[in-house]
Amino acid sequence: MKQYGDFRSEECIELLQEADIVVTNPPFSLFREYVAQLVKYNKKFIIIGNPNAIICKEIFLLIKNNKIWLGHGFKNGNAFFKVPSDNIAIYSKSIYNENTSLVKFRNCNWFTNLDHPKLHENLDLVSRYNPEYYPKYDNYDAINVDKTLDIPEDYYGIMGVPISFLDKYCPEQFAIVGCTAVYGIPKGWNKNTNMNPIVNGKCKYKRLLIRKIKENSSIPEFTVCN
Repeated sequence: MKQYGDFRSEECIELLQEADIVVTNPPFSLFREYVAQLVKYNKKFIIIGNPNAIICKEIFLLIKNNKIWLGHGFKNGNAFFKVPSDNIAIYSKSIYNENTSLVKFRNCNWFTNLDHPKLHENLDLVSRYNPEYYPKYDNYDAINVDKTLDIPEDYYGIMGVPISFLDKYCPEQFAIVGCTAVYGIPKGWNKNTNMNPIVNGKCKYKRLLIRKIKENSSIPEFTVCN
């Protein structure tokens, strides 16, 4: 390396263009910029990122359009990395394992554009819609679902679900139609309202807006604002 390994350098871009598949752990602070580069050069990739990247505008629009999705792995979002022995002092005993020399990093996901079997596994839905259990948002025409496993199997309107839903997402079963951010509200909804999803006056954390796909039907026609 002559240019210090910066992925934006001419040297690294030349190496990138030679690659068939990119597997790496890019800096989380530059995640959006790095993904944009991979997309620009039309590369297949498996990379590590923070789950909160899901609701960043650039990443969300790629996810909504099924250009990228979550990979398989990192149970409960915990990733383990081997670190040099002369660098362990910076890690607390709660995350560094002396027996394995592994450090645990929380809140990690694989992001990829490679197809894999888990992406096509239907989520087993057992709950049924009850308006008392699934209240509508004060400021969105959608019902709130607090847990992915509680998605009602008989509701075909828009639902707001936690971003962790993406780990169970199957594009044959659900359509992602938006998210609770200015850039993610489907056209026709009021963008001048509070962007936080609100239930009975209380704010919820950011949500993905999804809709269940009926058998033998087309994906719901919604356009996300840019």
